[in-house]
Amino acid sequence: MNSSKENKERLPLVEQDQFKHVIGHFASGVSIITVRNNGVDFGITASAVSSVSVEPPMLLVCVNKSTGTCHAISAAESFTVNIMNENQKDLALRFARANTDKFKNVHFSYGDLGNPVLEDTLAHLECRVVEEVTGGTHSVFLAEVQNAHSASADPLVYYRGKFGQFIEAK
Repeated sequence: MNSSKENKERLPLVEQDQFKHVIGHFASGVSIITVRNNGVDFGITASAVSSVSVEPPMLLVCVNKSTGTCHAISAAESFTVNIMNENQKDLALRFARANTDKFKNVHFSYGDLGNPVLEDTLAHLECRVVEEVTGGTHSVFLAEVQNAHSASADPLVYYRGKFGQFIEAK
């Protein structure tokens, strides 16, 4: 007997431009994923970060496979998610650019797992990778959260290709 999946006709995928336009309507927080590998610090701005479970505490991050940060996370098997506050747009833009000295004049320390922890962020989570899978052009890292800290501030938000602020609904 054939499964219902086998019986369904496969529909064509949505066009890339349409997908980018529609998914841009999903507001998200902004984070910088950092990692240290072989004495070198790497980082990249990411909005594809999500909680997976509370027991155990896990999250996932999606990182483009073509970046040095992705390769460093694969090798180090750990990373830090630094969640940006509403005043850190310039820092998020800096880490979104390729081939720059991203850490120059940036205040940070090294966390318990040896990865950069950016100062004055809304929050940070230190994570150990438990699984890496491929999703198209990206690696999806499933990770257990080893340490988590937060501050009192408002988040930087990303919506339709722009950074903004969170305003509570009335």
